[in-house]
Amino acid sequence: MQRRAYAPAAALAAAVLTTALAGCSGNSASGPGGDDSKPGQLGASASGGAPGKYHSLPEPCGYVSPATLRRMLPGAEDESEEEAERRYRGQATITYDTDRRVGCRWKLETPEGTRHLTVDFERVVSYQTDVSDEDRARQLYARLATAANIPAAASASPSSGTSPSAAASAGAKPQGGAGDRKQSAPVSGAPTPSSTAASTAPGGSAGKGTDAELAPRVLDDLGDDAFVDDELATTGTGVHRDIKVVFRSSNVLVTITYDQWSTDKAHIPSSADLQGKAHALARELDAGHFGN
Repeated sequence: MQRRAYAPAAALAAAVLTTALAGCSGNSASGPGGDDSKPGQLGASASGGAPGKYHSLPEPCGYVSPATLRRMLPGAEDESEEEAERRYRGQATITYDTDRRVGCRWKLETPEGTRHLTVDFERVVSYQTDVSDEDRARQLYARLATAANIPAAASASPSSGTSPSAAASAGAKPQGGAGDRKQSAPVSGAPTPSSTAASTAPGGSAGKGTDAELAPRVLDDLGDDAFVDDELATTGTGVHRDIKVVFRSSNVLVTITYDQWSTDKAHIPSSADLQGKAHALARELDAGHFGN
């Protein structure tokens, strides 16, 4: 009698255990909130911020026109057609995710000095549920402008509640009256007397050695936010001027770095020339609607 009572009880326990295991197996299957979600990423059921306007990036080395490259990297007129084609083809920047960041760089060496040009595209994606891709890009742009001490650098970020422009202005050094005015660099033109005569302190130091019109400032004709920075420095082998134009269009940040090195310390690279060419390139990229 005891043996016959034991058998049904064992069967019932096995059935309960099987049901429990089936329930656990169902909960671990792939799907919203399942184990296939990558660590550090939002689950499919989570609601993130609004996606950005751009979902892809261009091929950077082919995005700059050959005519623009010839203007920005002059001095190769004596090269063969094959050499010039190879030079203006550029070299892609190594990145680990070309869906998020791409870039290209060019270089031209002459007996008088060297010029470098780099173009970088970054598509910003926010993984915060309460911050959109565009707001995140706005925050990153504001950090760059603040780090460069750009006066009136950017508008306030809705998500942070802090005015990056106020922070940038508070940390900015006087720029000879550039102040809060939004000005655009000239597209072309001869160097101004103050820009050609700009100098740095001895010992290889660097500084913003331009006049008020060409001082680092906000640009109001590029994307949603933009600025230009201008640095002049001397080294033991010469003098160089470094220009940087950064602009944001929705959730994409574009950075153009353009510099000229001169082996003759008496020949200081012109702010007007370099800024004008970098600014013209930025407008060309902005007009091309570089993503989709």
